[in-house]
Amino acid sequence: MFVDRNLPRRERLLTSARPLPDFDVVSASGPWLRLADGRRIFDGSSGLICVNVGQGSRAVFSRVEQQFRRSSFGGAAVVQPNLQLELMERLCQAVGRPADSVALVTCGTLGVEVAIGLARNIVRARGGKRRADILTSTLSYHGMSAFTLALAGNGVRRPRTEDAFGLGPAFPPPYPPTHGHTQGSCDASCADEVAKAIDSRGAENVAAVLLEPVNGTTGGAFVPPDGYLRRVSDICRERNVLVIHDEVLTGLWRTGTPLASHHWDGVEPDLCILSKGLGAGYTAVGAVLVAPELAPLLRHDAADPLPALGTMATHPLQAAACLGVLDELEAMDFDAFQARGQQLGAGLRSLAGQPGVRDVRGLGHLYAVELEPGLLWPLMEQAERNGVFFYPFTGAGQPKSEGIVVAPPLTSTADDISHLTTALSNAVTALARLG
Repeated sequence: MFVDRNLPRRERLLTSARPLPDFDVVSASGPWLRLADGRRIFDGSSGLICVNVGQGSRAVFSRVEQQFRRSSFGGAAVVQPNLQLELMERLCQAVGRPADSVALVTCGTLGVEVAIGLARNIVRARGGKRRADILTSTLSYHGMSAFTLALAGNGVRRPRTEDAFGLGPAFPPPYPPTHGHTQGSCDASCADEVAKAIDSRGAENVAAVLLEPVNGTTGGAFVPPDGYLRRVSDICRERNVLVIHDEVLTGLWRTGTPLASHHWDGVEPDLCILSKGLGAGYTAVGAVLVAPELAPLLRHDAADPLPALGTMATHPLQAAACLGVLDELEAMDFDAFQARGQQLGAGLRSLAGQPGVRDVRGLGHLYAVELEPGLLWPLMEQAERNGVFFYPFTGAGQPKSEGIVVAPPLTSTADDISHLTTALSNAVTALARLG
């Protein structure tokens, strides 16, 4: 057998890569990285859209240090989960769901899988479900396991047909270009596609509809039309189908409110999944929140056992780090935070219509700048020369759209936001000159 012993060490590490050089980071503070060559670069994407409170938080360090001195591990079924219970109460209060039950797991993907397992248990305990299908949209992303990739609609990452377990997305989302109309644009009536999908399967076979209330990185920060999410909720409740919101990326103030669903009235989900903003890059975590009227069914005699949460679920150091993140988030001046979100949106929307820019969309601290084909990596490279980096997206329509997700840490200052928007604007201008 031939073994290439000259393979570069970086290529032996089986992880994501990009067609730009890695940063050689020697230190980080807040939203800024300091590189080995002395330069500073601003984190315009909160890492992988998770570093919501910046790096080097003293509040997080203090919480972890305190718990480390007590114990570094304790299974919640063996050791009293005092810290985890504190996290449950704080988290539920923070997102306006104070009576929910909570499952703590180790990442967003597992959070989605556990939420699906809990939803199936609930509908079977309620009775009347022969199967327990989960329906998603053709522009959805719900995690990196073989199961969640097959279930959802991220075209770039979907497995081959023969590897997809017969699963796939069930309905188009209310966003162009994946849901075209002969007249007009998407509106609340696009929720009728969800009704068609449920009815075609038979409501007795469907456990839940799983969706992102605001699209994340598959299409790039698409915001649903007013009334859409409420109509989805009404359609599902008429058919005894649960609603699961995947707020892995959008939860905990990323879109300017504690949950993205809070931008609209009457759209509270039955289950809600959180992850990125809760761990904020300090710990791997996922949390599934279950509405109080449904949680007792999980202990019902007719219910299956709870899904396995994993060895590292409800980890005490994980809980400590998350409490530190909540300390940071709740200490923010929210008026100033909202003003910075408006500043970010205004600065980005000023790019709309410039050469190479197809669209700017989003809200809060989550935006997408969609670009003409072929400009993604040249723009990323130019922006990094200007001292800021972003997260790329590709995925909507045919051919696949491309652009950058702009999602700075929520604790960025007004000066930080000004640096970001100026650097990006200059990068767009530079590309237009070259083109």
